[in-house]
Amino acid sequence: MGSCKSPHVVLLLYVMVCIVYQSFAFGVDTNQTAKLLVDASEASGRPISETMFGIFFEEINHAGAGGLWAELVSNRGFEAGGPNVPSNIDPWSIIGNESSLIVSTDRSSCFDRNKVALRMEVLCDSQGANSCPDDGVGIYNPGFWGMNIEKGKTYSVVLYVRSSGSINVSVSLMGSDGLQKLAAASIIASGSEVSNWKKFKVMLEAQGTNPNSRLQLTTTRKGFIWFDQVSVMPLDTYKGHGFRKDLAVILEDLKPQFMRFPGGSFVEGEWLRNAFRWKETIGPWEERPGHFADVWMYWTDDGLGYFEFLQLAEDLGTLPIWVFNNGISHNDEVDTSSVLPFVQEALDGLEFARGNPNSTWGSLRAAMGHPEPFDLRYVGIGNEDCGRKNYLGNYLKFYSAIKRAYPDIKIISNCDGSSQKLDHPADLFDFHFYADDAKNMFSMAHHFDQTSRSGPKAFVSEYAVTTGSLLAALGEAGFLIGLEKNSDVVEMACYAPLFANDNGRNSKFSAIVFNSSHLYGTPSYWMQSLFNESSGATIFNATLQTNSSTNQVEQLLASAISWKNSENENSYLRIKIVNFGTDIVNLKIVVDGLEPNSINLSKSTKTVLTSNNPMDENSLNEPKKVIPNRIPLEKAGEEGEDVEVAISPYSLTSIDFLIESS
Repeated sequence: MGSCKSPHVVLLLYVMVCIVYQSFAFGVDTNQTAKLLVDASEASGRPISETMFGIFFEEINHAGAGGLWAELVSNRGFEAGGPNVPSNIDPWSIIGNESSLIVSTDRSSCFDRNKVALRMEVLCDSQGANSCPDDGVGIYNPGFWGMNIEKGKTYSVVLYVRSSGSINVSVSLMGSDGLQKLAAASIIASGSEVSNWKKFKVMLEAQGTNPNSRLQLTTTRKGFIWFDQVSVMPLDTYKGHGFRKDLAVILEDLKPQFMRFPGGSFVEGEWLRNAFRWKETIGPWEERPGHFADVWMYWTDDGLGYFEFLQLAEDLGTLPIWVFNNGISHNDEVDTSSVLPFVQEALDGLEFARGNPNSTWGSLRAAMGHPEPFDLRYVGIGNEDCGRKNYLGNYLKFYSAIKRAYPDIKIISNCDGSSQKLDHPADLFDFHFYADDAKNMFSMAHHFDQTSRSGPKAFVSEYAVTTGSLLAALGEAGFLIGLEKNSDVVEMACYAPLFANDNGRNSKFSAIVFNSSHLYGTPSYWMQSLFNESSGATIFNATLQTNSSTNQVEQLLASAISWKNSENENSYLRIKIVNFGTDIVNLKIVVDGLEPNSINLSKSTKTVLTSNNPMDENSLNEPKKVIPNRIPLEKAGEEGEDVEVAISPYSLTSIDFLIESS
């Protein structure tokens, strides 16, 4: 962008907020007027953090197990029922009756960290008085509320088998009622081949499509068969690394600059015995014991483990932020005098991510296929633990040890430094805010106005309005505009939670909702998409003025940034306006500090996020009810004359003015 020329140039843009708009049930639209003064001079510009907006992945709402991790089998290792046998094998079910087979569990697995296996005693046979049904008897797994099997796609089925004799097992993908056969193959082996555990791999190409499919393992041969570690994975995954493609792509579209993982409360656990332990989630998937996430009350096989989170961040081209347990859960905590083993656990995890491939833990990363270190620059010590009896003592032990070994790593404290300075060292501090009322979130736009400009910067690592409506998204948009304006003290921000399986929700709000075959972005997701160019942009002073009530000022928030499109190298001045009121606002935008005639109106655009009712939400039936609408910016009259642009009540409008240097 060029510097201001003499004589002083003021580019005056009249932006009218006028769209043909259906009246809300609560009243008839009226027009208000306001003026936005933007100083777009170089002297006014301030850089926004390169890492301003990112994502936060927590294993909640079956976000990973039954979601982003593409594994289709639920409870693949039969461990979800606990280590004691007999145990619950849910959601596995039996095909046949008690006269044809008996299914149980025992502790005969060949894997030391997950000893439970399924034992199937087949009582019927291929012939004789007690003959098996033509389709056989056995077990089936419906996955996570149905497996999405698509015609023409290939699925890798892996399972471990042993038997007291020869086997002929049918491996098939079937419809939910077991009648529609989508793909099938047989595993045939002699008794000597399967007298000990043997791994089998079958590639199945689907001949049909069914989003509510199941895996079946059946036989018509009498005898004993054991199964363990049964997996079904589509070959077509995001960048070939096991992530469900459509869910990963919708994350990529947000252009996140960082990814915080794996929690959240998931990191803490209700009790430490059920907390996420990274060492239990690496290595071959068959050897991972899995664990019961007692905060969100479901089992995860931990196929999506520490390595996979680091890989996902790399695949998305974003920076990983690892949050680890500091010896504190929701209900118990380790005394500071005993916390050093937890400190060492964190140091080992850093070596796994960053160590050279010959180091103790770096060699395990290399063995998993990633000899180069991951770009891990940030860690969070605990989650929402500030104020707990042992947090500060524990935190200081972690801080000192990590800074000694990795002085470049930025460390995030759980304690809020937005209102008063921290009493301990940190590079960043966590700030979480959830609101039941969108108005409360909107009013938080000014929260960081008075934050000290010296000391650690803020990481707003969790925020959301807990309803999921358009109104919620507008409240959040107002909050983010406040963060942009305070980007000198706010370095990062991310919404929570990211994902929700529509069949297994722990929360009624999230950014993305999905089932086995479909997904949609909530209004909060689409709101975030209009902020995805803010990271690394330049923000300018933007002042709103009105001639009407003070209440109107409180219902409008605006920001102005300059950003460059990396695809075509075009430069834009983006003005975002949140109208949190019921009235149309005729807004005059006055831009000062640009070269004469530098805005190309004919190639400028506007994007509006609104709907017929502020309480509208998206759903699987109406996934695009509330989405941004992007259209060219209308040009009225000759160059230099007034410009009219449509904005609506209860809306977020983003205007991109194309800047062309003379």
